[in-house]
This record gives sequence, structure tokens and C-alpha cells, in this order.
Amino acid sequence: MRAWEMHPLCCLAGEWPGSGGGLADGGRSPPPEAEGEAPAVAGVLYKWTNIGKGWRPRWFAIRGGVLAYSKIRRRVAAEPHPAAEAAGGVRLIGVARGAGGAAERPIGFVHLKISSFSESKSDDKRFYIITPTKTLQLRTGCAKDRATWIEALVTARSEYSFNGDLSGDQNDASFSTEKLRNRLHAEGVGEAIIKDCEQIVNSEFSQYQTQMKQRCEEYLSFIGSLPREVEVVNSADTTVTEKPQLELFKHDCSSSGKCSEYSNTESSDDVGKQEISELSDGDEFHFYDTRQSFSDFAASPDMRRRCLNNGNEDHRSIESLTTDKANEDLSYSKRRTKLPEPVEKEKGVSLWSMIKDNVGKDLTRVCLPVYFNEPLSSLQKCFEELEYSYLLDRAYECGLRGNGLMRILYVAAFAVSGYASTDSRPCKPFNPLLGETYEADYPEKGIRFFSEKVSHHPMVMACHCEGKGWKFWGDSNLKSKFWGQSIQLDPDGVLTLEFDDGETFQWSKVTTTINNLILGRVYCHHHGTMNISGNRQYSCKLTFKEQSFLDRNPRQVQGVVKDADGTKVATLTGKWDENVHCIIGDDASKVKSHGSHQSTGATLLWEKNKPSANPTRYNLSSFAITLNELTPELKEKLPPTDSRLRPDQRHLENGEYEKANAEKLRLETRQRMARKMQESGWKPRWFQRGSEDGSFRYVGGYWEAREQRKWDGCSDIFGNLSSSPKLQPSTLYASSSI
Repeated sequence: MRAWEMHPLCCLAGEWPGSGGGLADGGRSPPPEAEGEAPAVAGVLYKWTNIGKGWRPRWFAIRGGVLAYSKIRRRVAAEPHPAAEAAGGVRLIGVARGAGGAAERPIGFVHLKISSFSESKSDDKRFYIITPTKTLQLRTGCAKDRATWIEALVTARSEYSFNGDLSGDQNDASFSTEKLRNRLHAEGVGEAIIKDCEQIVNSEFSQYQTQMKQRCEEYLSFIGSLPREVEVVNSADTTVTEKPQLELFKHDCSSSGKCSEYSNTESSDDVGKQEISELSDGDEFHFYDTRQSFSDFAASPDMRRRCLNNGNEDHRSIESLTTDKANEDLSYSKRRTKLPEPVEKEKGVSLWSMIKDNVGKDLTRVCLPVYFNEPLSSLQKCFEELEYSYLLDRAYECGLRGNGLMRILYVAAFAVSGYASTDSRPCKPFNPLLGETYEADYPEKGIRFFSEKVSHHPMVMACHCEGKGWKFWGDSNLKSKFWGQSIQLDPDGVLTLEFDDGETFQWSKVTTTINNLILGRVYCHHHGTMNISGNRQYSCKLTFKEQSFLDRNPRQVQGVVKDADGTKVATLTGKWDENVHCIIGDDASKVKSHGSHQSTGATLLWEKNKPSANPTRYNLSSFAITLNELTPELKEKLPPTDSRLRPDQRHLENGEYEKANAEKLRLETRQRMARKMQESGWKPRWFQRGSEDGSFRYVGGYWEAREQRKWDGCSDIFGNLSSSPKLQPSTLYASSSI
């Protein structure tokens, strides 16, 4: 794609005539209106790159309404700049300090037609060039040069026009119907019909040309209005206080590893306080459709939910949310949105032949074909319950503002949201092998998760997750019974949530029953009482209503929040597969379980995401589809125990059902050795059982080992050494002391 064919809102990286040498693809060059023209204005400006490099001299040139800048290759200081020698009437601004070398090819272009300019109020040598997608911080040698540069930029912007260049192309558009006439003659069509056909074609083309002209005029009008809109946005940004901006600056430096291009010493009135970050010269250029992104973000459900008024919470501005979302999409790789197409056609399984031999047995001991499985392990299902981790982020922020009540309300909503993914999921996850692990690093959500199967009999899985200001951990001993028509799952374990300010919450999960395994539509429901206890002022009791055949409003969840004196201060209501609302106060009669929450003044705490646009037989959500994704880059970093490397699960995801069944049987045969290994002193690698309550806690070291790719004590439990060629063959399970 040529540079001028890309979106005009981007700062393009391409080739400038006369810069010496073409690009590798030979297809990038400046906009055609600037081609062949000598620069009208040129000179050296100092451009802010980053904290490490600071201000760097760059050669800037204005040509045809486009500003290009390039690096300067050092050589003898007394040698004049080559651009100055061949200027031929070019207006040079300032003394070419730092330009004693040859200019390299341009590394960026800025369309002045859609740019605005602003002077710094704290430094008379500094000014800014602002576009909808990035901002350049520039500095001149003296205050006089700054005024000259801004005058030249404004003049170039006003003199350059898109309309003059496009109008000629539109008027010269023409076509011929000669080939159509010859073809119709060859088919023996009469002259009258041929003329009618030509008239129809001419009429359609004329209408199409008129529509295209109208769209071009609308587009050019939009481009022309951008500088004014950018100036309005920038003037609004100056009202933002200095403290949040400094916190944002520190957050960007710590999270991305690269510091923002803006100086945090600028006054609060300067444009340098904008939240839009400028990439350094060495960074890869991103081409981003700003106009489309702004409309998409504003219309997204997540945007609307983040802007809701939640009790006494402060509102975040739409501009800040839009910027965060745009930076998020630019900084992190895109995850997959659908599963691979199946290789084989799936075959059904006779339920009666399976049921008659397994009634009353422990489900973990029953060897089921992969037909009953989904391509996820139970370790991955643990992480799926953190899909709505943003609720914990909000809870943390509420606590920092001293609003402990809203904090526990968001914690309760998070506890309920973990069950939303179980709706209409007919298949069971894979039982992990002893020592099997799973990691999930989701920087776009601000969380890092790790889990491990720490015991085989009883089957216990432990997990640990770190988020923005909070930590979450727990273990679960899932007891299951298969009764032919239904399965009952009774979790035994405690989940703990700890915020950085010391406040903690603990709760246990409720009972799950899966019904209609033989006849009717398979469905599950959750029932029981969940007590969320805190170490400070508030506690919460949630009741998952047990479903009955005559219940017209199933899947209900109701709860109350009480303070340390036992006084009811808030009420929760909703459904575990839809949403959760709250009402501050002790008037429970305001909550109508079957009516609208809008009329009662209830506040929406959580709402389930929309289903995936690419549905599968397993009915996985958009978030669940990403859990088992395995890229070549990730495969090099994973330990040999990660669930993504499990062969039967991978074959099932790819639709290779025969191979999946064979691998599942092989692994379960090997797994029978696990109990003997556990009895002979096997210990988990990354978790340790506590001496007080007997629960498993993460001991640390996993992410450090991942960084160094040293997996000492992690054996190839799946028996596929090809997935980890650097490992030496070892026993099935390696005993490792903590």
C-alpha cells in the first residue's frame, strides 16, 4: 500500500524524494501532491523522543502541505547540510546546529491540513504540532525561530487544499461502451436494444459518479474541520489536574517499559499534558483509523458500563476511556476470536452404554470419550471465572476513596459473575494431570494468573492471580457424583481476595447441579448460600435460589450487605447469567425480583458480556475462546506442564477426534501412576500447603523462571518432548521440594 493511500489521520513513515535509497518494498513515497516539489521551508528542530534519549536534532521540511522529518547522520561539523546546498531558494529557519551531517530518509510525515499548533507557556522555545493520533514536541534554538516556524506551518496549512487536487480527477473520469456494443453485435442483438443498453449503463455510471463526488465532498469537509476540533479537545484537556496526569505518566512508564514522550515538568496549561503518547523514533509505526475507533469505542457496551454512575463513585471522562482503549489496542496483540475449523466430522456416542456401568461412581474415576469434553481444562476454567476482573479494579478504586460499601458490593458482583460462563455449556472440561499447570498473562486486563493441580486424590487445584491493586488466590477440592440423570458438584475450598491496603474478603462457592443428561435439554443451576466475610466493616450474604419446575423466574441471586453492627446497609438482586444490581439502604421492599430495576433506582454493578460472534458446539464465550490459544512465541516460553501443550485437548480443539480419544486414553493410563507418586512423597512445584488451615498458597518464582526459561523440576508429564526440545528426558513426575 502506498503511503498516500493510507488513512490521512496517520503520521506516515515512508520515502521522501532525494533522501537517497528506496525502501525495501519500493512502494512508499510521499503524497503525490508533494512529489517533485522543492521544500518551501526547512531547518533543524529538536524533537522530544523519550526519557532516555531526550531532545534529538531532526531535519524538518515543509513541502506541498506535508511536514516531513528525518534523522541526521553525523559527520564533520564544519561541512554544510546537503539540503542547504541544494536548497535553490528554500527558506531556511535558524542556524543548522546539530545538522553537520547527511539527512537520512524521512521517518515520518504529518499532514498539516489536519494538524493544529500550540505554543508552550513555560518555555518560549518549545511548541507542539497536534494531530488526532499523535503530538510532536519540538524546540527551536531561540524564541524568534519558534514564531517563524509556527507562521510557516500555519501558512502552509492555509495554502494547501485537498479540493483542488481531487476535482480534476473527478471531472476527467470517463468510460467507453465499445466492448459492450461489439459483444452484443456478436450475439446478433438489434441496434435498438444495443442503444437502450448503452443508455442504461451511462445512466448508472452517472449516478454512481454523482454519489462518489458527494462522498468526496463530505470527506473533505470532515478533514477541513479536524484542526478546529483538535484545538477544542486540547483546550478541554487543560482543565485536567496535574496529579492524575503525573500518575498516568508513571503508570505508562512502569507498564509498557517505554516512557511517554511528554515531559512531566511542563505546566498544567500546556498541551504536553495530553494523555496521547508519542512513540519514539526507534519504535514501529502504527497505522490507526482514529475516526472509526472513536465511534466504535463510544458505542461499545463496555464503554457505556464504565460510564455508569455507581453509587458515590467518581465518573471517568469519556475522553480518558477512549484514550485508554486506543492505547490498549495498539499495545497488545490481538487475540483470536474463533476456534480452528474441525478436521473430522464428529460422531455421536451412545449414552446408555456409558450410564449403565457408571451409576453412583465418582465422576473423576470415569473414563469418558472426548465427545463429552470441551477443549479446555479445569485449570483454564478457573481463570475463566476472572473474565470480569474489572469489577475488582473498581472495588480497589472505591476503597482508595474511602467507600468501603461500594467495594464489597463490587466484590459480591464479581463472586456472582464467575458463574455466568456456565450457562448452556453442555460439555465438561478435561481433568488435569497431577502437576499440570496453566498460566494466563493478560496485560490488556491488567492481570496475571497461574494455577496448578496440587493433588490427585482428592483432586485439588490451586490458583493465584495478581491484578491492579489486588491479589486473588484459592484452592478447590471438587467432589462430584454421577446419578444417571444428573451430576452434583460440591466444591470444597476457600477463595481469598486481598487488596493492597490490607482489606481481605473470603468466600466459598455454592453447589452446582447438571440436569437432563439422558432426556431433555441439558442445563445446570447453582444453589446454596455464599457468605463473603471481610476483615473490616462489611460482610455480605448471597443466596442462589434453587430452581424448581414451577419457577417462572429461575437463576435468581439475592443478597444483603451488613455492617459490623449487623445493620443491613445494602441489598443485591439479579441473575447469575445476566446481571447484578444493588440498592443502598435497608429497604428491601424496593427490590422487585421480577420487575425492572430502573424504576427502583437500583444501580447496575455487573452485566454479562454479549455471546461470541463465532458460536461453537461448546458454546464458549469470546473470552473462553482465547484461553487455549497457542502461538509460536508463547510456546517457546511455556513450561512442559502447561495445559496448552496437552495433546488430547489440542486434538479436540482442532477437530481430530480419533487422535484426541487415543491420546486421552494414553494420558489417563499414565495418570493412574499419580496416586502412587503422591503417596511416595510427591510435592507440587509452585504451591505449598499451609500449616494452619491446610490450604495451598503460591510460593513464587514462576514468572521469574518463565523470564529465564529455566524449568528445573518440571517434567514432561504429557509425554511429548517435541513440544519442549531443550528438556532432557525424565521420569513421569519429578519430585521437587519447595
